[in-house]
Amino acid sequence: MLSHALVLTAGLGTRLQPLTAVRAKPAIPVAGEPLVRRIIRGLAGQGVTDLVLNLHHLPHTLTAEVGDGRDLGARVRYSWEQPRVLGSAGGPRRALPVIGAGTFFIVNGDTLTDVDVRALAAAHEGSGALVTLALVPNREPQKYGGVLTSGGGRVTGFAPRGARADGSYHFIGVQVAEAEAFSPLPDGQAINSVGEAYDRLLEAKPGCIQGFVCDAAFQDIGTPDDYWTTSFECLAARPPEEAFGRGTRIGTGARVTRSILWNEVEVGAGAVVDECIVTDRVRIQAGAEYRRAIITHGDPHPHVTPR
Repeated sequence: MLSHALVLTAGLGTRLQPLTAVRAKPAIPVAGEPLVRRIIRGLAGQGVTDLVLNLHHLPHTLTAEVGDGRDLGARVRYSWEQPRVLGSAGGPRRALPVIGAGTFFIVNGDTLTDVDVRALAAAHEGSGALVTLALVPNREPQKYGGVLTSGGGRVTGFAPRGARADGSYHFIGVQVAEAEAFSPLPDGQAINSVGEAYDRLLEAKPGCIQGFVCDAAFQDIGTPDDYWTTSFECLAARPPEEAFGRGTRIGTGARVTRSILWNEVEVGAGAVVDECIVTDRVRIQAGAEYRRAIITHGDPHPHVTPR
C-alpha cells in the first residue's frame, strides 16, 4: 500500500477572497476544523501517513495548524515555493526530493472527498500509467472542466469548463502519480498539470494517464458560497455554535444565527450576526447588526463584504 502523498496547499485561493487574505485556503476552518487537518486525518485513516505539504501563500497559517502532523497520526514535512507559486505540476516537481518515493498520491488541499485511496492505488498498480486520476461523472460541466476517456478508461484529453463534453468526468482532486511524470520538468518553473504538463504527456505517450471512475462524494470550497454550503453540510445535525473557533466570546443578549465564527471572535452585547462568516480576531461592537456578510479584522472597525 502506498503511504506517501503530496497535499497541494500552496495556492492563492483568489476566488475565496476576502477569506484567503486571512488564512491560506486549506487552513480555513470547515465546521470548526481546518480543512487541511480533515484531509490529513482522512489520509492517515487509510494508511497514507508520510505527507508533504507545499507552501507559498500565508504559510504560517498552515504550519501553525498542522505542525509535524503527529497528533493526526501522520508525519508531515514541507516543500517551499518562493518567490512564486509553482502550480499543480511545478509544485510536485519541486517537492520530489522531499517526498522521496517513486509512486505517491497527490491530493488537492482545497476540497473534500471520501475516495477509497486503496482502490485508487490498486487500479494504478500494474496499469502502466504514469498518472491515475480519481473521477466521477461530471454533472456540472458549467462549473467544472471535464476529463475525456476512452472505453478502456484511458484519459484522452481535457475539456474546459463550460464546453460541451457529453460523458465527461470530473476530477475530484486525488490522484496517484509516478515521479517520472514530473522529473523531466524544470525545477522552479510555474507549470500546471491540466492544460500544460498532462497534455504534453498525452501527446508524447498516449494512454499514460488513466481514469479511476468511482462514486466518491466531493465537496468544494472554491467560493464563499461553496464554503458556506460545505461547512453546514459537515456540521450535519450539530448546532453551529459547536463549531465556533477558539476563544469565541458572545456578549449578553447577542444573537448569532447560522453564522461561521473563526478564532478569537468577540460579539458585543445585543449585537445581531445573521448568516455571516466572521474571521479571526474580529470585534463586533455592542448593538451592531450584520446580515449575510463576510467580516474580517480591521483597525479600528471590522471590514465588511457582502456575502
